[in-house]
Amino acid sequence: MGAAGSIGRQTLDVIRERAASDEKLELVGFSVHSNCETLRLLKHEFPHSRGAWTGEPSLAPEGASWAGPEALARLLSETEADIVVNGIAGAAGLSASILVLQRSMHLALANKESVVMGYRLLKKLADEQRCNIIPVDSEHAGLFQLTQRIGRAIVSELTITASGGPFRSLPIDQLSSVTPDDACKHPVWKMGRKISIDSATMANKGLELIEAARLFDMPQTRIRVLIHPQSYVHAMVRTLDGALYAQISKPDMRLPIHMALSWPKTTASPFGFADLVGKNLEFYEPQKERYPLLWIARQALDEGEAQCIVYNAANEVAVEHFEKGSIRFTQIASVVARTLERNWNLPVESFEDILHIDSMARTIAANNAERST
Repeated sequence: MGAAGSIGRQTLDVIRERAASDEKLELVGFSVHSNCETLRLLKHEFPHSRGAWTGEPSLAPEGASWAGPEALARLLSETEADIVVNGIAGAAGLSASILVLQRSMHLALANKESVVMGYRLLKKLADEQRCNIIPVDSEHAGLFQLTQRIGRAIVSELTITASGGPFRSLPIDQLSSVTPDDACKHPVWKMGRKISIDSATMANKGLELIEAARLFDMPQTRIRVLIHPQSYVHAMVRTLDGALYAQISKPDMRLPIHMALSWPKTTASPFGFADLVGKNLEFYEPQKERYPLLWIARQALDEGEAQCIVYNAANEVAVEHFEKGSIRFTQIASVVARTLERNWNLPVESFEDILHIDSMARTIAANNAERST
C-alpha cells in the first residue's frame, strides 16, 4: 500500500531481488493514490497483480482494478495475501492498517502514525485475528530483531538513533530562516518531503519515541535517543547485566523491509551490508533548544494516548503550513506545543475516538498556525 512512495518503491526492489531466490515473493496487489505512471508500469511488470487507485476515480488510468475511496478496501477484501506492507504516509495510514488486520493478514508496518495514534486498539485487533504487526522503520525493525533474539524479559533499556537532519550543525539562530527545500536535503536518507522535514525538526524521532514505547511496552524513561550522524547503528538494547547490543547496517530501508517480509525466518539479503573497517561511529545527545519537538513528544507520552494523537496531527498541520510558507521552520514546534496546551484528557476507546481527536486537533492546530503568521 503506497506503491509510488519511498517505502513502496523499495519494497518493489526487494521483490525483484528475491525473484530468483528460493524465498521469492509474489506481488499480488498494490495501491497508488495519484501516480498514473507507477500504476501503469507495475501492471506491465506484474501483470497478475491487481492495482487499486485511491485518488479521484475520474483520473484513474487504464489498468486500475478499482478506483476511488473504496478501492483499498476492495483490494484487500478481494485479493489473497499473506502479508501487506503499509507504506502510506501520515494519519491516512491508520485506516489502511485497520483494514489489513480486519482481513486477517500480517502487517509489515512502515506507517508510524498507525502506532502513535492507535497501537493499543490495533494490537487488540491483531491478537483477535491472530496476525503479526512487524515494524519496518529502520530503528524499530532493529529493536524488533534484537528483542526477538535476546528476549524482551532481560532488556532494561532501548536506544534509537537519529542522523540529526540537515541542520544539526547550523547555528540555532539561523534556523528561523531555513526553507522547506533546505529542510528536505537530508544528509543520509532519501525520503519524501514530509518525513524529511520531520527529520530536520526531529518530530520524526518524537513519533518514533512514542512508537518504541508502544511497540515494546517500555516506559519512555528507559528509551534513549542519540544523534548518530553516520546512520550505521539503527538501534541498541541494554540488558539487565549492563551489556549493550546493536543492530548495525548501512542506511538502506530495503534491509528492514526484507527482514519484515522474511520474518520469522532470516534469509540472505544484498541490502545494507556494513563493513566497519575505517569507520568512526559518533553518538551525541540531542540539544533541546535545537530539537524541541523531541521533548514535546516525551511530554505527550507522559500525558496520555489522546495527547500523542494530538502531537501527530498538530505536527502534520504545522508542516503543511511551513511548506506553504505561512510559518517559519522554528514555528512548527510552537504550533504543536500550543495545540497540546488544551485539555486533551479524552477517552480513546475506539477508532472513532481516535479520528475525532485527530480532527479536533487539526482544526485547533490550523488556527494556531494562522495566528502565527
